[in-house]
Amino acid sequence: MENCPFCRIARGELQAWKVLETESALAFFDINPASLYHTLVIPKTHYPDIFDCPEPVLKDVMALVKQVANLYHDKLGLTDIQIVCSSGSAAQQDVFHLHFHVVPRAAGDGQDIKWITHPEYRSQFDQLLKQLL
Repeated sequence: MENCPFCRIARGELQAWKVLETESALAFFDINPASLYHTLVIPKTHYPDIFDCPEPVLKDVMALVKQVANLYHDKLGLTDIQIVCSSGSAAQQDVFHLHFHVVPRAAGDGQDIKWITHPEYRSQFDQLLKQLL
């Protein structure tokens, strides 16, 4: 996609601080980091979200996510990491090119992601499963 910032990074048109790269995926520092070493991992080809990404490409991207995590564990001794992917505007996706955030975490870093949980949904589990079969 011509104006997509992540496509432009993949094509070398925008500066990025590349961490790792494969034939089909790229890992680079997030320009607005939540922590040191906050990294984005993208497919080099444009897919707006996880629903549009073919499974073989997604596997390659996830393999690079794992390589980034291992790199940070092996080289930096990091043991706490959060991996986040949002697909769709209601899920807080803001760049519509599939991407995964690899965010090193530390106790008390103030970057907590909190959901409002709904234990009352448990009573619907049997019905929910029926809708999927």
